Order: sequence, then structure tokens, then C-alpha cells
Amino acid sequence: MEEFKRALAKAKEVLSNGGVILYPTDTVWGLGCDASNPEAVDKIYKIKNRADSKSMICLVSDIGMLERHVKSVPDAAYDIIDYSEKPTTIIYDEPLGVASNVIADDNSLGIRVAKDKFCRYLITNFRKPIVSTSANISGSPTPKQFEEIDEKILTAVDYIVPLQPEFNHTTASTIIKLKNNGEVRIIRS
Repeated sequence: MEEFKRALAKAKEVLSNGGVILYPTDTVWGLGCDASNPEAVDKIYKIKNRADSKSMICLVSDIGMLERHVKSVPDAAYDIIDYSEKPTTIIYDEPLGVASNVIADDNSLGIRVAKDKFCRYLITNFRKPIVSTSANISGSPTPKQFEEIDEKILTAVDYIVPLQPEFNHTTASTIIKLKNNGEVRIIRS
């Protein structure tokens, strides 16, 4: 438990200072930063060698934080969040309070309410959404285990959360796009 608390404190400090963390999520190992800091978001694009035209997703701690960062949460989102057995990212129209370079060209953003204990505690304490993108160089396979993460990623981040033995999630999230007009589209199941 002591290591967990130290990891939370250090990750929060790095995020607060505009840094990038490598951390376990409720899906796969992720690169994260303050989703409201455009310079921090840009660092992730550079680390991943990814075009900034490809948007990233954000994690929030709960429904209340989600509601503060989306102009209008469609009613269907609440049921999807409540009943999804697998981590599910929902793409919402008109995100609020996040860096413009994390938002897609169509003014949408994928947001997931984190279910992982470490993520929820971190985001709750940080009090802002954090970026979550797979810990791989763009075009390379998503690493399923910590040992598969590219050395370039490991050396480029500002902090690696030291909770590798406890982490055993290996599947990316389901992605659903919910338009404000009621349109629903499954992007990845």
C-alpha cells in the first residue's frame, strides 16, 4: 500500500508539472499527461511519433467529471457506462476544458470513466482528466505486457509508475461514438 501511495503522489506531481507518465490503465499500459495542457499533450505526440491530427482519449474519474468536460452527455452514455463489462471509451461531441490538440477535427473526444483503482485515485487527486494512449510508437503493435514496451518510450517519459506486478489488463477498450443527435456507432468492439 505504501508503494501505491508513493506512486500516486509522484504521478500527480509529474502531471502537475506538465510531464508524461507511463502508467497502468484499465486496459493496456498507457502514456498519460494533463489533458488540459497543450504542451504536455504535444510531448505525447512526439514520444509516439504520431501525427497530431489523430486525436487521443482521456480518462476521467467519475460521471461528475465527465459531465464537466462534455457540453452534453447523451442519455445512452449513462447506460453504456453502467452496464459495460469491458472498459468502454465513448466519443462525445463538444468536449470542454481540455487542450485543443487532444480534440479531433470534428470537435469530438473519446473519454472513458476509469475503472482501474490506480487510475481513479490518480485522476480524483489530480482533479482533471488525463490523456490515455497506448504505450507504443505509432504504427507498432500495442504492448500487452510491460516487458514489450519499446525502450524509446521507457526513456522518453518523465515517470514510470512502478506497479508492474499488479497489472494484468491486456485488452484495449471498446470504442463507441455517440452523437448529440442520438446516432450511435461502434468504432472498436
